[in-house]
Amino acid sequence: MSDGNVAADQLRLFIERIERLEEEKKGVADDIKDVYAEAKANGYDTKTMRQVVRLRKMEKHARDEADALLETYRNALGLH
Repeated sequence: MSDGNVAADQLRLFIERIERLEEEKKGVADDIKDVYAEAKANGYDTKTMRQVVRLRKMEKHARDEADALLETYRNALGLH
């Protein structure tokens, strides 16, 4: 087998792995969508839930900085 064939085989394997992972990612995204739909059906505000999920991913110092900046902007616009 030539080096070109080995490289092509390796490339094909990488592509196939990526395709499988993309399919798994789609499945997980669908599952997340279902959880949000269930929460909404139970009266929860999914927009706020998404914000909370985003905040929980942040490190505390980054969250504190974002809160401080938001407060500064709110004060500047008179949104107390």
